[in-house]
Order: sequence, then C-alpha cells, then structure tokens
Amino acid sequence: MQAKAEPVVTVVTPVYNGAKYLAQCIESVLAQTYQNWEYLIVNNCSTDDSLEVAQRYVQQDGRIRVSNNDSFVTMPENHNIAFRQICPDSKYCKVLHADDWLFPECLTQMVRLAEANPTVGIVGAYGLCDDKVRWDGLSYCETVVSGREICRRTLRGGFYVFGSPTSLLIRSDLIRTQGACYSDEKFLTQYADQDACYRLLRHCDFGFVHQVLTYSRDHEASLTSALTRLNAALPAQLIVLLKYGPIYLEPREYETRLEEITQRYYRFLAQSVFFRHGDKAFWNYHREALRHLNRPLSLAQLGKSAFSEIMDTVCNPFRMAGKVLGLRS
Repeated sequence: MQAKAEPVVTVVTPVYNGAKYLAQCIESVLAQTYQNWEYLIVNNCSTDDSLEVAQRYVQQDGRIRVSNNDSFVTMPENHNIAFRQICPDSKYCKVLHADDWLFPECLTQMVRLAEANPTVGIVGAYGLCDDKVRWDGLSYCETVVSGREICRRTLRGGFYVFGSPTSLLIRSDLIRTQGACYSDEKFLTQYADQDACYRLLRHCDFGFVHQVLTYSRDHEASLTSALTRLNAALPAQLIVLLKYGPIYLEPREYETRLEEITQRYYRFLAQSVFFRHGDKAFWNYHREALRHLNRPLSLAQLGKSAFSEIMDTVCNPFRMAGKVLGLRS
C-alpha cells in the first residue's frame, strides 16, 4: 500500500509509571513499515518520567501527541480517554501498552487483512510473550471467522486468540459507537479488552494474521502479575460467561460450561484453604467477587471440594505437590 492510499491508523498508549519501557514502545511505532498513523500517548498522572519521555518524542515526530490527565483514573477509563481522542479520519485503532512493542510489519499486515475483508471488525495475530509465542488455536487457513463463531469457540474453553490489547487492531467506527469501549466493571478491570471483544463481535467478523506481530512483557510490577497471584481470571471468566454465554452458546452448552468453571473455581479455593488460609487479602478478594456475581461463597460446596482435594492428595501425592508449588508461587 502506498502511503497516500493508506487509511489512518491511530495507535494509543495509555500509560501509568511506564517510563522504564516507554521509549522502546514508542520506537517500535516509529519503526513501522506502515506510515499513515497518528500516535496518542495518554499519561495517567505518572509519578515517574513517563510524561517527559513521551514529550521528547513529540518534538521528533509531529504524528505523536501527548495527553496528560488532570486526575488519576482507572486503567479502563484511561483507555477510554484515549479512544475518545481518535481523530475523525481514523479508520483503525491499535492499542499498544507502554511495556510492550510492535514488530515492524505489524500495522502493515493487520491493515492489509482488514482492508481485504470489510466485514472484519477486529484483527488479531500471534504474539511473543516474553519467550513464548501465544494466541494460537486457529488453523492456518482460518484468516476470517464469524464473530459469533469465534466467541462461541472461546467461551467453550480451551481456545483463546483475542490475546491482549496490544495484539489487536479494531475498526475505529466500532469504538466510536461505544459510550465506553472498555468496561470499568469491578473484577473485570484486567479483562476489559476481552469483554469488549465479546461485545463488538456480535456485529462483525474476526480476522487473524498468522504471524508474530507483537511483543508483550510480563514483569513483577505489572497489574497482570498482581492479579495472576490472586487468580483473578477465575471470577472474570464467570463474569464474562454469565454476560455472554446466553448470547453465543446453546442452552445446554452454557449450563455445562457454567458448571465446569464453577467447579474449577471451588477446587482452586479448596486448595487455597490448605496453603493460603491466612491470606486475608486473597480471601476478601474472592468473597467480594462471588458476592458481586450474586453467588456468595458456599461453605458446603467449599467443604465438598476440600474433601475431594484431601482424597486426591492421598491417591496422587506427586500431583498435589505440583499444585502446592503453583499456589505458593
């Protein structure tokens, strides 16, 4: 695609205390083979040098803009602030987190697929997460899949290609139709992008580029790491299933999946009784999450799951040792 014919892509980086990796993040945008982009960095009252790093690049390239929040907001709202500032001519939006970066062909390949398939509203690709390639699951011939089908397959479990915000390209018109593209619902904060995928794909198809186009970094200071230690994915899975399961799944599929996730949640909590019984923050988090779902913690179900874990320990001591290591990490 020639630059003059390329549609405008808006790259957005919502940042809070991301100075350590922000320069590398910005440099990856500057290195794109695709040239018709604008880049918006939204600083969420960072206390490090994030704002200064971003402003240095504004002086180097006029396509870069920096917005500085007057007060601190939640992570989903900081994304929504960025989305609301997309220019009127923008056709596609690309989120890029401040501790991630894009491979040089990222925008070129994603836009190429979207332009060739006007029904596609969201484009994904493989991503390198530290040293592992992730977001696989589609066969190589599947480059365009019905939005409803991809959501159904994802909700049924064992399959996830939505990746992270950094790994997706979204049509800007879809974002403009949303009052707030990212939900700020409690216990869904880290999974607001997943929630948005299920919401938007009711009305469009999903495209996938079978190349590694993004890099995501996991580190101890990230929100993802903190929520992983709490296993916040389990209540988030239940929230998403309760919201979108009745839309995308057949009634029997929905009931089966709901029972599976509920049982998995209680097995996890039962294991935690033995190894995290004194962790008040952990237990408060999960009690509040279940109340939020109108499914208060059932002591009877917890006891039943705990008994099953005791029997599993007796019969499979080596497998339980692996669980212990995972819960304590």
